[in-house]
Amino acid sequence: MDGAAARALDAQVAGCAASHQRLLAAISQLTDHDCRTPSPLSGWTRGHVLNHLARNADSHSRMFEAASRGAEVEFYRGGMETRVAEIEAGAHRLASDLIADVRVSIYALEAAWAGATATTWSGFGIKSHSDGSRVAISDLVLMRWCEVEVHHADLNIGYTWHDWDPLFVRYDLDRKVMGWKARKPMGLTTLPDTLQKLSPNERLAWFYNRVTVDGIPPADPY
Repeated sequence: MDGAAARALDAQVAGCAASHQRLLAAISQLTDHDCRTPSPLSGWTRGHVLNHLARNADSHSRMFEAASRGAEVEFYRGGMETRVAEIEAGAHRLASDLIADVRVSIYALEAAWAGATATTWSGFGIKSHSDGSRVAISDLVLMRWCEVEVHHADLNIGYTWHDWDPLFVRYDLDRKVMGWKARKPMGLTTLPDTLQKLSPNERLAWFYNRVTVDGIPPADPY
């Protein structure tokens, strides 16, 4: 990893850790009723969002542990079906249990970051067994930061996409724009003027289908 990449990784680790703390502070007083309340995500309550955040952290910890051994594992054992089942199974617990789960999973993940060696950071995980796609372990920190910022806003407890960390927006917007361009035919890779005139936060929110823009079809969030 060169110096620029190492500095970017350090900034992302620090930024995501700060977002973790904002999330933990925000959810600390949620009640059982709060966790049963629907979130803006179709079919998900706040409890689903919290359980997803915990299971996502666990999946990252698994990939870090495997990479430290020179192995590659997928995000979720059994793929997307397991992911969906695990999120549903744990979403209806008491608020205190959900909050504790999020906290424990966060600190386990941060411990994995702290204990990662050069071998770990140069490793890969498996995004999907269906097509064998892989993800660099060094990319996981920004991906986790995305999960925390976006789903913190999805909890609808006073934090919105307007509040997303500016450094997170800068890193992730660059990533989303690059992915968007890669899927477009040659000559059509420039974002529409309407999108380029939006604030960075709103542009990124459009990429995640958290806002709609007149005259522009919804983005593919992946």
